[in-house]
Amino acid sequence: MDAISDPAQRFRTQRIEHWNRLASDQSRSDWSGYYHRRLADVYRALILPGQRVLEIGCGQGDLLAALSPADGVGLDFSPEMILRARRRHPDLQFIVADAHDLALADKTFDYIILSDVINDLWDVQQVIERVAAHCGPTTRVVLNFFSHLWEPPLRLMRALGLARPVQQQNWLTREDVTSLLELAGFSLVRSSVEFLWPIGTPGLAPLLNRIAVKVWPFRVFALSHVLVARLANRPRELAQDPLVTVVVPARNEAGNVEQVFSRVPEMGAGTELIFVEGHSTDDTYRAVEAAMRKFPQVRSRLLRQEGKGKGDAVRLGFAHARGQVLMILDADLTVPPESLPKFYRALRLGRGDFINGVRLVYPMEAEAMRFFNLVGNKFFSLAFSWLLGQPIKDTLCGTKVLWKSDYETIAANRSYFGEFDPFGDYDLLFGAVRLNLKIIDLPVRYQARTYGETNIQRWRHGALLLRMVMFAARKIKFV
Repeated sequence: MDAISDPAQRFRTQRIEHWNRLASDQSRSDWSGYYHRRLADVYRALILPGQRVLEIGCGQGDLLAALSPADGVGLDFSPEMILRARRRHPDLQFIVADAHDLALADKTFDYIILSDVINDLWDVQQVIERVAAHCGPTTRVVLNFFSHLWEPPLRLMRALGLARPVQQQNWLTREDVTSLLELAGFSLVRSSVEFLWPIGTPGLAPLLNRIAVKVWPFRVFALSHVLVARLANRPRELAQDPLVTVVVPARNEAGNVEQVFSRVPEMGAGTELIFVEGHSTDDTYRAVEAAMRKFPQVRSRLLRQEGKGKGDAVRLGFAHARGQVLMILDADLTVPPESLPKFYRALRLGRGDFINGVRLVYPMEAEAMRFFNLVGNKFFSLAFSWLLGQPIKDTLCGTKVLWKSDYETIAANRSYFGEFDPFGDYDLLFGAVRLNLKIIDLPVRYQARTYGETNIQRWRHGALLLRMVMFAARKIKFV
């Protein structure tokens, strides 16, 4: 079939000519200047500086440059657009190529971006499958695309000369794109909607585009969907099974210490226990020392906490961890240590990047959780699921598991959120969302204490959690 009679080739040729014309005509003034500046803000909130980034359909390269990548590669099938990109951003690499033929040897990236591209593709599934070939277990694919509801308004804006002309578009729903991602082997990590008012009107645009668009019913009328995806069930490639470090914050838990040593199983290449004793008024420190002598076969260390709060204890333990996999186990043993291998398997098999324990699925033992604590946990799980963009059923379960490499990145970027979380749970959850880690809830059987009393102060800590809700809204949801 010749190029004239081949629909796909004709489609491609028409679009190359269209974008070449737009690249040559930069005198046109429209509303898109504000739109692209705001879009760059959205992407900067998703992608940390210093990443390896590939942008497909990069145009003149401004979005890619705004992300300050360590290794930035832009690809576009318009030679004129690529010529402009090379002139504007000589420190980045730009390639003339069609996304349908994407092939960059064996190169993989931290992030692959398709910004306002899939509306303009001949075969979206083929392109996403090509993208998958350049993804590793930690790669994130970020797409934004126009909502079908905006087809008539955008057509009117173009007719009035307020927006640049486009060729006939694919109008895809969020569900359409999610299905196409799944067909290519991806799973959705998080999603959001952006833009109620794509024109840079002072005062009005920030109010509508940062706040109102995130809230029902206004979110229904959003211009753009933003999706973040990862390859599904792709294990991280390791030369051998990893060492596992289990950090056990322990304050007034002397009666539980010996059970921790006897019940925590060996996982991966072996299990390392790190006890962090935190200003106990009983003999917890001496109990750990005695257990270390009684169980010499167990890899174990004991640290004395200088700061306060469980979060500080966890950070101290993680800083001394030798394992590639990091786990938290509360010393009260309300989450059975025997459940830890389930967390390990979920992480090791690539089911998720951050495995979060959930106490609210199975029936609890009597007295395991007081009524108002249970109500509060359910409320905050709903609030944080909405704020963080991923379903999280139990934010305060003490058992959380992640890769040490991911934790180190969270710690390196902790200044974005600060260090006011005494629990440590939100420090990790907020950081995981910031890194676009896939959070997986894993149900556990929650048991009653057999020794000591809870360190949670219901009302004071509840007030602090409300502060964290507001903090997450400002730092994550309404950016």
